[in-house]
Amino acid sequence: MLNLLRPALTLVVAMTAFTGLIYPLAVYGIAQAVMPGRANGSLIERNGIVVGSVLIGQNFMDHRYFWSRPSATIPQPYNAAASSGSNLGTTSVKLKDRVRADVAHLIQTGIAQPVSADAVTTSGSGLDPHVSPAFAESQVARVARARGLQPAAVAALVAQQTENPTFGIIGEARVNVLELNLALDALKM
Repeated sequence: MLNLLRPALTLVVAMTAFTGLIYPLAVYGIAQAVMPGRANGSLIERNGIVVGSVLIGQNFMDHRYFWSRPSATIPQPYNAAASSGSNLGTTSVKLKDRVRADVAHLIQTGIAQPVSADAVTTSGSGLDPHVSPAFAESQVARVARARGLQPAAVAALVAQQTENPTFGIIGEARVNVLELNLALDALKM
């Protein structure tokens, strides 16, 4: 019996050490050496203070800023510890009511119509930091008015911050809302 137990225990200890310690430390070391910014969460700092991550949306509500798409994380929007979709299907009355209310609110605040789909729908993770160029452009007049800027200057900033599809074919054009708002803050009034 001991002849069977000893190799099994040795294998369990060796695999635990390899998969639980050696391999993770090796991957961590390689990531820190090759791409430390990404390995540490793609954080954005301003004046030595972390203001967010390129990978996680934020809940901008002030009219002076571009708004993100809705977040599905509950109870706090854009809570990375609660990443998930809403699990509400297209026939859900709760989803339809929320979308109607969001559309009405956006129209009331002056968002150009038609309202972009990503303005009222959540992403699969509930944390998407990007909006479509159409949603960003529909907010230009509101943001320019709130900041006392020329709409053309704000629209040019949106165009400058628009990212093309990855490798020109993967995904769609998109605008990172945090980076856009930081560039907006840096814009001279």
